[in-house]
Amino acid sequence: MEVFINRADRATNIYFYLFYFFVFFGFGSLFPLLSVYLKDVVGLTGSQIGIVMSISPIVMIIVQPIWGMVSDATRKPIVILTTSLIFAAFFGLIFSFLENYYFIILISVLLAIVQSAVVPLSDSVAMNYVQRTNIEYGSIRLWGAIGFAVAALVVGWLSETVHLKMIFYSFAIVFCISAFMALQLPKESDSLHVSIKDGLLKLKKVPQYFLFLVCTFLILGPILANNIYFGIFVDELGGGLAGVGLAFLLGAGSEAPFMKAVGHYIQKLGIHKVLCLAALVSALRWGLYVFEPPLWAVYATIFMQGFSIGLFIPASLQYVREITPKSVGATAISLYSAIGNGLGNWFCTFIGGMILEAFRVVGVYMFFTACTVIGMSLLLLIPIMNDRKG
Repeated sequence: MEVFINRADRATNIYFYLFYFFVFFGFGSLFPLLSVYLKDVVGLTGSQIGIVMSISPIVMIIVQPIWGMVSDATRKPIVILTTSLIFAAFFGLIFSFLENYYFIILISVLLAIVQSAVVPLSDSVAMNYVQRTNIEYGSIRLWGAIGFAVAALVVGWLSETVHLKMIFYSFAIVFCISAFMALQLPKESDSLHVSIKDGLLKLKKVPQYFLFLVCTFLILGPILANNIYFGIFVDELGGGLAGVGLAFLLGAGSEAPFMKAVGHYIQKLGIHKVLCLAALVSALRWGLYVFEPPLWAVYATIFMQGFSIGLFIPASLQYVREITPKSVGATAISLYSAIGNGLGNWFCTFIGGMILEAFRVVGVYMFFTACTVIGMSLLLLIPIMNDRKG
C-alpha cells in the first residue's frame, strides 16, 4: 500500500510540474511582448498601452476574491480552474484579430477576469496537496519560473521569425494543455477563509506593517511593471524580438539561485538589511536604464533582476509573517499581495504608459527609479519606528 501511495504522489507531482510549467509558459508567451505588439503592430500610443496593460492588475484586485467565493461555494476548484484556462485561451485568440482600441479594452477586461482565477486557485490546490504530503511548495512553483523563462526565449524567436501574433497562438495552445493537466490534479477543495475586517482590527496595532505596505507599493510596483516596459526598452536598444526573449530568459533564470540563497542572506545580514539591499539594487538597475546603456551592458547586468526580485519577494513574505500576529497572518499576506501585486503594479503600469507617450521609455525608468528610492527611504524608517514603539 505504501508503494502505491508513493507512486501516486510521484505521478501527481509530475502533473503539478507540468501544469505550472505550461501555465507560466503561457504567461511568458504573452505578456513580455504584448506591449511591443500593441505598439508596433496595432499602433497604440504610450498612454493607450499603459491603460491596456494596467487592466489585468486592477481587475485582479476586484475579481480574485469573487473567484475565491465561487470556489468556496461550489467546492469545485478544479472545474473552475479548467474552465477559466479554456476561456482565457479563447479570449487570447480573439485578441489576435483586434485592431480597434475599444475592442482591445473589452477583450483585455474579459481575459483579465478569467485569467485572474488561474494563479490563486492553482496555488490553493497546490497548498492543500503539499500540506497533505509534506512536499515543498517551492519545488512545484519552481517549474513555473522555468516555463516563463523558456517561453520568453522560444516565443520571442518565433515572433521574430514568423509574426508577433505568435504570442497569442502560443498562449492559447499552452493554456489548453494546462487545462488538460489541471484535470489530473487532486480534487481537494479545502480553502483558507480570510476575514479582512477582523484582521484589520488587529493589524491596526502594528503601524510598521502599514508603512511596509507603502514601501511594497513603491518598490514592488516598478519591479512588476517592468515586465511590461522592459520589452520595449530592449527593442529600442536594437535587441529585436529574439533579444527581448533572451533578456527575459536571463532575467527569470537569474531569480532562482537568489531565491534559494535568501535564507542564508537573512541569517547573515538580517531580514531588514536584505530588504534594503534588494531595494537598492533595484533602484540602481532602473537608474542604469535611464542612461540607455549598450545592449550588452543590459545583458551583463541582468543578474540584478535576480538579486532584487529573488531576495525582495521571499524576504517580504517572511517579514510580513514576522511583524504581524500569527492569528491574522493570512490577512496580512493577502493585503500585502493586493497592495504590491495589484495596486502597485497597476499604478506603475498606468503612469508608466503616460510617461512613455511623453518621454519615451527612458522616462518610465526615471519614474521607476524615483519610486524605488522613495520606497527604500521609507523602508529605512521602519527600525526607527520600532525603536520608538519599544
